[in-house]
Order: sequence, then C-alpha cells, then structure tokens
Amino acid sequence: MLVEKYLDEALSALERAEDITDRLSTEEKAEQLKYDAPAVERLGIDAYNWWSEGLHGVARAGTATMFPQTIGMAAMFDDEAVHRAGEITSIEARAKYNEYSAHDDRDIYKGLTLWSPNVNIFRDPRWGRGQETYGEDPYLTSCLGVAYAKGLQGDGKVLRTAACAKHFAVHSGPEATRHEFDAKANMKDMTETYIAAFEALVKDAKVESVMGAYNRVNGEPACASDFLMNKLEEWGFDGHFVSDCWAIRDFHTNHGVTKTAPESAALALKKGCDLNCGNTYLHLLAAFNEGLINEEDLRRSCIKLMRTRVRLGMFDKSTEYDGLDYDIVACDEHKEFSLRCSERSMVLLKNNGILPLDGSKYKTIGVIGPNADSVPALEGNYNGKADEYITFLSGIREAHDGRVLYTEGSHLYKDRCMGLALPDDRLSEAEIITEHSDVVVLCVGLDATIEGEEGDTGNEFSSGDKNDLRLPESQRKLVKTVMAKGKPVIIVTAAGSAINVEADCDALIQAWYPGQLGGRALANILFGKVSPSGKLPVTFYEDASKLPDFSDYSMKNRTYRYSEGNILFPFGYGLTYSETECSELSFENGVATVKVTNTGSRFTEDVVQIYIKGYSENAVPNHSLCGFKRVALDAGESRIVQITLPERAFMAVNEKGEWIKEGSEFTLYAGTSQPDELSKKLTGKECTTLKINI
Repeated sequence: MLVEKYLDEALSALERAEDITDRLSTEEKAEQLKYDAPAVERLGIDAYNWWSEGLHGVARAGTATMFPQTIGMAAMFDDEAVHRAGEITSIEARAKYNEYSAHDDRDIYKGLTLWSPNVNIFRDPRWGRGQETYGEDPYLTSCLGVAYAKGLQGDGKVLRTAACAKHFAVHSGPEATRHEFDAKANMKDMTETYIAAFEALVKDAKVESVMGAYNRVNGEPACASDFLMNKLEEWGFDGHFVSDCWAIRDFHTNHGVTKTAPESAALALKKGCDLNCGNTYLHLLAAFNEGLINEEDLRRSCIKLMRTRVRLGMFDKSTEYDGLDYDIVACDEHKEFSLRCSERSMVLLKNNGILPLDGSKYKTIGVIGPNADSVPALEGNYNGKADEYITFLSGIREAHDGRVLYTEGSHLYKDRCMGLALPDDRLSEAEIITEHSDVVVLCVGLDATIEGEEGDTGNEFSSGDKNDLRLPESQRKLVKTVMAKGKPVIIVTAAGSAINVEADCDALIQAWYPGQLGGRALANILFGKVSPSGKLPVTFYEDASKLPDFSDYSMKNRTYRYSEGNILFPFGYGLTYSETECSELSFENGVATVKVTNTGSRFTEDVVQIYIKGYSENAVPNHSLCGFKRVALDAGESRIVQITLPERAFMAVNEKGEWIKEGSEFTLYAGTSQPDELSKKLTGKECTTLKINI
C-alpha cells in the first residue's frame, strides 16, 4: 500500500512538512498560519490551537502540578532542578493533550506548543512581568532557560512538547506603553544582555519556536525586525516564529509602520513571522489578493508550522508518549518535587538568630497579613490550578503543636477589608493578636492582581507594573502597627520582584510566589526541618526613585553588573542556617575548581557562585556571574567542586555588539555570594580570589 509522504515516518520532518503543505490550497495555507488552525479533514489534519502556556507547570488548562513562579525557580540557582520541572510540566502537558484529544477537545491551552520559557532580562524591578523571568543576569537566564526548554522538549524520537523562547527582544516594560513603545538599545547592551539568552536557547536547546515582542526595537516592530530575524538566521534557528498576541495589529494601530491590517499581515509574514497569535492573519488572503504577498510566502511559513507538528508526532501512527494518561497529572511524585523546589527557592534575607523557631519556646504564633491565607500569593501569574494548596497559614498550623492565631490585618492594597467598614478595619485585630502571641509571622507582599501583565490583571496601579518598591500603603500601616508592639517578628514577603519592607524585623524571608505547597515549604524552613538556600536572582534596591528612568533601556546603573549603589540586598545573596566557605580556588583548562566546606553545625544546601572581573576597555564595570553549582553538605563536610566556565566569560562585547577577546588579566571569585562589599557585610564572609592570565 502506498503511504503518503507526509505519513512516512522514515522521511525527514522537512520532507513530510513540504508534502502536506503542497497539498493545501492557498486559502488553507493561510488558515494554518493562525493560532487557532482549523482542521483539514480530507488530509486527516486535526484542528489545532497553538496557544498553550507552561511557565511553571501546565497553565490555564485545568489541574496540574504547580511549581514556584519562574523567578522563584531562578532563586534555586539549580539548572538540574529547573530541567526536571520542565520535564514534569511537559509530561503532564502531553498526558492532558492525549486525554483531551481522545475526547475531541482541541481548545486553547490544551496543545503541545508551550509558549515558555520567558527569557527576557529583568532589568528594572518595577516591571510587573519580571516574575515570569529568570532574573537580571544573562548568564543565569541562559543556563536556566536552556535547562527548562530541554526539559520541555525531551530527547525522544519526537518532541514531548515544543518550547518557545519569548519575548524576542528587548522587552521588559513599561507595560502601559508596550504596544507603542520603541525600546532603544545600543549594540553592546543588545548582544551582552538582551539577546544572549535567546542565542543560547536557539543554539544549545534547539528551541522549537521563538515569540516576538509587542514593542519596537530600535525603530523596527519586534515581530517584523530585520535585525532580529537576521540574528535567528545567524544562529541557525530551525523552528518557527510566532507573534505575541495581537502584536501584529499594533503595526497599524499603534506603531504606525503600516496603514491597514492587510499591510500589517503582509509585513509580518514577509519578514519571517510564521504564526499569528491574534487575528491579523485573517487578512492574509486580502493581502494575497492585493499582491502584497505571494504563494511562496504562505508556503514558506506553512512548511515551518507543519514541520513542528511533524516533530511533535502529530502525523505518526503512534509516539513514545501515547501511554501517558491522566493518572500522572498532579501525582504525588510531581507534587513532592514541587515542594522541594519551593523550599530551595525561598531566600532568607535576614536572621538575628530567631530562626529556626523553637516551637517549645514560642507556643503561641500569630500569623498576620493579607498573604497569610492567600492562594493567589502561591500562584503568581500564567498558572494552572492545583489539586491542593497549602497557604502560609495552613502550613504553619500543620507544623506547629501550639496555638496559631490569625488575622489578615489589612487588605492587600485597599484601605479596608470590608466594604461598609471604616478604613483600617483589621488593624486593631492585628494589634490584639500581636499582644497575645509569643512571635508573629507577618505575611505581606503582592500578588498577580497588582503585579503582572498589562491587560491580564485587575490592578488599579500601572498596568501591572509597580510605581515603587514599597509595600502598598495598607500593608505599610500593618507592618508599622505590628512592629510597634515589640514582639519578635518574622516578615515573609510573597512577591515576584524586589520589595523594601522598611522594617527592622527579626527575620526576613522572600518567598516569591512559591507554588501550590508553598505554605508547607515555609513551615519547613521556619521550624528548621530544612535550611533555607535560595539566592536572589535580582538586585533588591533601596529606592526606585534613584533608578534610571523606567523606559531607558541603557544598562548603565542597572543590575549588579552595572550598579552604582542604592542596593538593599545584592544579587546572589541569601543566608542559610549553617556556614559555607569556599577556599583553594584554582583554574585550569577552562575549569574552576574550589573546595567547599560546611563549617557550621547542621546540614544545608548552598550555592557556589563563580564571578569574573575583566580589566579591558569593554569589560562590565563590576563583575559577572560565570558559573554556579548547588551543593549539599553535612556539618563539617568538605567537597571539591568543579565548574566549567564558558569561553565568553573571558571575552567582552564592543560597541559594535561583537564578542571579542580583549585583555588577558582577570580575577576569579568563588563564594556563596557576590564579591561586593555589601555581600561581605551581610554574610560576614569574603569570596576566595584568584588572579589569572589567559
């Protein structure tokens, strides 16, 4: 029996994609370039919705295991764990896809093309979507983004799911103006910071798709940019390009680079945008009839999309993933790993010795704050739904044998909790509970209703962005009220970004949005079941008013590599319940070797961080992360850790945006934090250093 070429599994994905595309009419080709592609029954092509999400677990498609929000995953400084989270996310996505397809449910968010990870650089702490990223450092972002993408795609005969590097490029706020904004970046910043992770995902992870951004980039719309498309070609990109949702509409409605929808569709298609999230590609046939595009333009993009579907096994008789069914979704093994990630993600920023808590000493614990019993404080954005949630309050109750008192204390941002009440209607209860408690765990911060994506939040502030780094006024009053009572206070902040709580508390924990079992993870840390080990993937600044203008994309005075001060807690900083020291640093054949010793009295995990400082004309002003490794050490245990440093650690980017070998003298630093003065002051430890000549 003759097998149609596109069904012949012995042929390449490209050959099969070309065959099926050439069987489509002009109209059918155009229809396949929309995110909600219709079925072509005569060829056995099922309808397929390309829009699915999976930043920290399968999102918006019902029940799934929920990991910490991406910024929390970054705080683990653990590429192996991030890879495993990607694996679990894709396993559950494939299992759900199998079951949904069997029930002929081919709706949005139920496919295999996961529009994750977000590898934009979190350059400014006011950006609401920074929570979706791996932080401010291009090297850390590259490593973790590659790990997650590889976890999503797997290493089987077909892709388990297709990953997507987004949003290409130079995209990190402001949200309110993203549809008309022109992000201007010089070539040095572009290469060194803004596109580095995208290059890594294309070259190292073989990411199947890249998503463009809403904004313009140096005058060109990101979804129709010669500069960006040429970079993808230069890197050997072998997947498809998708627009951000309704971004192509912005060409004529906001950016003013075209006048009509058919012109916008034609410009995007001819520049290399294969798939439209939005509805502008409904005008492709009009563009075709107007002579703005030709048959080959449609064919080229259709082939790329069909090639992805072939790579996902959609035209195969069977795949190795067909046996995955719903039983594996949110299974105990997956949720247990989510808990481990939550524990590793939380960052202990301050501790005067009160932690870990002695439950016999502090018999009555007051748990206060709008995030204390909040599920949204666990979820972040771009989230699924978990089959169980453990809030901070329920986690503490679960772990503590004594009395637990609770009040929300204040609304998250409004001046009262009950609509008919007077302002500050829960403050007196917060005072009462503080007076009746031996210790207070004060749970404050944000959630995705006031920090997130423009149009995706119900916030009343800055389209998802933050105006400053302070808590909302209602919470500032709450913190001041509780602190005034003189009781021991542990502040826990749930947020996807830097916060300054403006209080001299006994201990401070940044919990991020820690996932479905975040409350249990917090309790395990509070009561010493596990030692905290997260590190900040972003700089915590003191005052947003001292930062450069939000719309300025120059890296000057941004992130730890270019910072000129105004720092509250440094990138890479985070305490544990023990003491870890690095010594005996050496370097040979591209490998840094360091001895790591737990000089404390208990088991802990910690993160060895390698930084490099160059002294050439184009070197970054401070120093750069160039290696990291999470280690687990018993009390008194030493271990030799070897970390391969990337070749580019010893290179610099010039004003033309070229990586060049420049200078031969470098200093390597190895420690559990940065080599800056504030980290030394906060940790009481110095990095071990090594001068080298290359």
